Amino acid sequence: VQLQASGGGLVQAGGSLRLSCAASGRAFGVYAVGWFRQAPGKEREFVAAINWSGGWTYYEESVEGRFTISRDYAKNTVYLQMNSLKPEDTAVYYCATGPTLRVRHSYEYDYWGQGTLVTVSS
Repeated sequence: VQLQASGGGLVQAGGSLRLSCAASGRAFGVYAVGWFRQAPGKEREFVAAINWSGGWTYYEESVEGRFTISRDYAKNTVYLQMNSLKPEDTAVYYCATGPTLRVRHSYEYDYWGQGTLVTVSS
């Protein structure tokens, strides 16, 4: 499975962005997909995840109610809609996938995209 993350950019606080994670490989459709982020000088942290069926979603507490993860099986793509962005959301965002049920833990994922930079100005 190969992942391509895109959609990052510069946005003012309160604005919105939609990140995309496009995948190659049929196995993607039966894997959970997670989004993680890493700010300068900080460790990579969990942001959101969606299970293989799309029936379950998980969010880090600070993004709950502002971010929405979804997946489009026809396009083999997972999206992260980010609304009400804050300067503290600034980071490189990575998508990852793999046959895991422990979706909040980065070490559980086998495949990673290259990352897309999100910068939120105050």
